[in-house]
Amino acid sequence: MKIQDSVVFVTGGSRGLGKALVEEVLARGAAKVYATARDPRTISNPNVVPLTLELTDPASVAAATAQAPDVNLLINNAGVLLGADYLNGDLDEIRREIEINFYGPLQVTRALAPRLIANGGHLLNIHTALSWYATLGAYAASKAALWSMTNGLRQDLHPHGVGVTGLHVGWIDTEPAARWAPPTDPKTTPTEVARQAIDGVEAGRHEVLVDDWTRMVKNGLAAEITTLYPHVAVNG
Repeated sequence: MKIQDSVVFVTGGSRGLGKALVEEVLARGAAKVYATARDPRTISNPNVVPLTLELTDPASVAAATAQAPDVNLLINNAGVLLGADYLNGDLDEIRREIEINFYGPLQVTRALAPRLIANGGHLLNIHTALSWYATLGAYAASKAALWSMTNGLRQDLHPHGVGVTGLHVGWIDTEPAARWAPPTDPKTTPTEVARQAIDGVEAGRHEVLVDDWTRMVKNGLAAEITTLYPHVAVNG
């Protein structure tokens, strides 16, 4: 689909990658952009329609999506990285990561899917290379679940003429990377990730793999498990 004259709904649009995605679609001529945040006052761009959205609250999802009847591009960007590990992590944090990173996009998509179908639209889900590489505990599990959901939605929406793109990326140069990424790991700017994401939407691509590490991880899925996890000894 073409971004020119489109109407775009971006979750988590106040900062980081979400803010860059908002700026990217506006630069390409989007007619209207809805951007969501827990506190819409944090959305400073005067060219967007700010909406309150709490992904863990079904009533909030319903209220936000009800204000966007004309959407034809949904970008599920909002997420959380808590890094709760399986053995010792707080179970409430694990549940929260799953709730926000999986159920949140599912609820928004279910609410807006009829409009995407009616308006000849497209869905872009923001994943990570950790959809395929198990680290940072439940965060990776939540993104793996989102990847599976994206593949299922692609099959569900294809008969209705709605395209689905999944974007995968390593570290983005934003606050979560500053907290969690090893200092020597390469990081991609939000602007570059947004550019590649929207290029992929306009080209109708099923997946966008932003960087070399992401492509290496994807290729490693077809290899022996120790290709991705060489520090794990093979059980004898």
